[in-house]
Amino acid sequence: MGLTQSVSTPSPSPSSSSPSSASPPDGSVLAIDAGNSKTDVALIGPDGSVLGAARGGGFRPPVVGAEQAVGSLAPLVEEVARQAGRSGPPSAGHVSACLANVDLPSEEEELTGVLAERGWGATVTVANDTFALLRAGVGDDGEPTGVSVVCGAGINCAGIGHGGRVARFPAIGRISGDWGGGGYLSEEALWWAARAEDGRGEPTELARALPARFGLTTMYELIEALHLGRLEPGRRHELTPVLFAVAGAGDEIARAIVDRQAEEVVTMAVVALGRLDLLGEETPVVLGGGVLAARHPLLDDRIRELLAERAPKAEPRVVTAPPVLGAALLGLDRTGAPESAYARLRAHYAPADETAPADDTAPADDDSAADDAESGTESPSEA
Repeated sequence: MGLTQSVSTPSPSPSSSSPSSASPPDGSVLAIDAGNSKTDVALIGPDGSVLGAARGGGFRPPVVGAEQAVGSLAPLVEEVARQAGRSGPPSAGHVSACLANVDLPSEEEELTGVLAERGWGATVTVANDTFALLRAGVGDDGEPTGVSVVCGAGINCAGIGHGGRVARFPAIGRISGDWGGGGYLSEEALWWAARAEDGRGEPTELARALPARFGLTTMYELIEALHLGRLEPGRRHELTPVLFAVAGAGDEIARAIVDRQAEEVVTMAVVALGRLDLLGEETPVVLGGGVLAARHPLLDDRIRELLAERAPKAEPRVVTAPPVLGAALLGLDRTGAPESAYARLRAHYAPADETAPADDTAPADDDSAADDAESGTESPSEA
């Protein structure tokens, strides 16, 4: 099966049922989008109305463990239940959790069990947050076929084909063959700028622009500040917009980095389309995450050019709606909600002039969705 796995669409397992002592569930959905930097929780009524919403910090089970990571969601769940006028756990009909840092099927299985033990819903589905983006970017009628590429802090890709076949990547980092996202872009910009200043590399405006972002004059000063902790490591993400600005001004090194990012995005999308036998039909390629949602012209245009060459029937579209929308839509799919519920839910999260997936959306900040994990599902099925 290789590094790109194709598996059947996830379905609730017996262990995902809430305890029999819980209050009877209704048709509501507890939607959870838990990313590296932030977590959104929403309680969705059977009619698609948003009954409650809350935001918290990042979700990092590899760092703190699954139990503690899920425990950090409890205050958010209690808050949305309170907003909906409910006391205690919401006892939703279904919990739809799209989570960052859940990259492998074994991790999905573990998180499904931990979430089920909380009794927040009658059934639980856990998927990676990449699937939330995909669901938000495809239509609500028929099979939700398509491919999504998230490029935020890192990069990830997932696709769903006919019959629920899923193409996926581990998306763990360099050890799984990944390159790209804000973290990679800032590191690459620093590397080229450092070498330009000390003479080991070609000249680039990055050597001036990167330290200038922090009020410094040389790369040596910036390297020292990062190394000695005078600049917080998290501030490196501020270098990504600088990279795009320098590239936009014509700097060859910066443009080459942006071109490589476009190449990686398109390569992942085309591989996923091919494994799902979707190259021969019109298929949405949903783009999201802070780097892609910002719609940097050089990157956006190059991605569309490469897709037109390698997957002419692909339909690129950028989604900037909150990822929790996708988690909620997946939940409505599970509960068998009426068509009107989907329209109401999308209207709540969409800009004023947009209530359905479209090719063009408004720009977003670079850190608007800086999360880069990917989902697994359950039983294998080659694609």
